[in-house]
Amino acid sequence: MTHVLFVGQKPDTVDFSDPSLPPGFDAEKIQAGIDIAEKTMTERGWDGDICMIAPDDSGIATLAAQLARLDYDCVVIGGGLRIPPNGLLFFERVVNAIHQGAPKAAIAFNTRPQDTAEAVARWVGERHR
Repeated sequence: MTHVLFVGQKPDTVDFSDPSLPPGFDAEKIQAGIDIAEKTMTERGWDGDICMIAPDDSGIATLAAQLARLDYDCVVIGGGLRIPPNGLLFFERVVNAIHQGAPKAAIAFNTRPQDTAEAVARWVGERHR
């Protein structure tokens, strides 16, 4: 079975006043997208885990613990962790935690939670390593 992890920022910790985020974006819209991501991964027959983290040390610890649970084939990093410019250092910490905790996993990026399965599909089955 293909094991996939979708890691993103907890919707209730997002700073929606950040001008780099789309207007009208809110926690409910993010959660709806996460729900779609989970559903589409299941529909494709993948064992998909969702790991929403806080943008702080506790988030990195949560991610590290999740990565230690099993060997993932692909880890998708959501836009909330990589798009806002003021989150660059935390994004780097996330990438390095994934690199350390899942060194064999492909790393993919979605454009929004709803296309998480498409991001995984680019890498699962084809190993671009």
